[in-house]
Amino acid sequence: MENNSPDITWKNQLHSIIYEADTRIGKLFDVILLILIVLSIIFVMLESVKGLPLETYRLLNYAEWVITVFFTLEYVARIISIKKPSSYVFSFYGIIDLLSTLPLYLSFFITGTSALLAVRALRLLRVFRILKISRYISESNRLAKAIKDSRAKILVFLFAVLVLCIIMGTLMYIVEGEESGFKSIPISVYWCIVTLTTVGYGDIAPITPLGQFIAAIIMVMGYGIIAVPTGIVSAEYTQHQINKVHLNTQSCSNCNEDEHSDSAKFCHKCGEHLFNDHE
Repeated sequence: MENNSPDITWKNQLHSIIYEADTRIGKLFDVILLILIVLSIIFVMLESVKGLPLETYRLLNYAEWVITVFFTLEYVARIISIKKPSSYVFSFYGIIDLLSTLPLYLSFFITGTSALLAVRALRLLRVFRILKISRYISESNRLAKAIKDSRAKILVFLFAVLVLCIIMGTLMYIVEGEESGFKSIPISVYWCIVTLTTVGYGDIAPITPLGQFIAAIIMVMGYGIIAVPTGIVSAEYTQHQINKVHLNTQSCSNCNEDEHSDSAKFCHKCGEHLFNDHE
């Protein structure tokens, strides 16, 4: 057992740095990652701008390779620092980390002019890195919990809106007909969705007085309908503000579970001791 203790300590310390933010070095690591993510997104955007000096594109490519190597090391470190690597590899953030790191390497294996479009698409997958940012924003825990708890109400609301659009779209098809551009019920339902969401492309418009009256009702309803999902999520978010949402940053080094209460000492999922540098 004594021979294994240095390895366990080393892995625990690495896990504490890259998975948690309750230590100085852990916070520094998160800040560095945030800066690199933002820089990488900026570089991807700049690479799509035409007419820049050739030297600028070369520098952007070098910088992107440096960032990609850093994220590759981060990905490997996250895998080796937990006892069950699959819990991270197949998690949401694990997949995002992989998708945002692979494109630059895959571009080596896709050659030929016909594959240039595929290479470009793969390189643009690096924008997935922006999704990594939510991992380091504690307020996102409250928002994510509010959206999760609201999903049943929102689904019922969306179903009701869909039913309304089908009914009103069918009615407009009967009232307006093909002469006004309402050539089929699906096209009429499309028009109703565009109108109800207050987008209003203007590619299809009612001509008859009755059709215009129905369209006016749909437009007015749109303003009220837009506010409903916002109100649902806001109510849940307010409830979570009252009922405290735990913001413990500790992640289990065994199963990668990260939703622990602030005072937790052991993982509520597998019972593993939560390593803490302050202990």
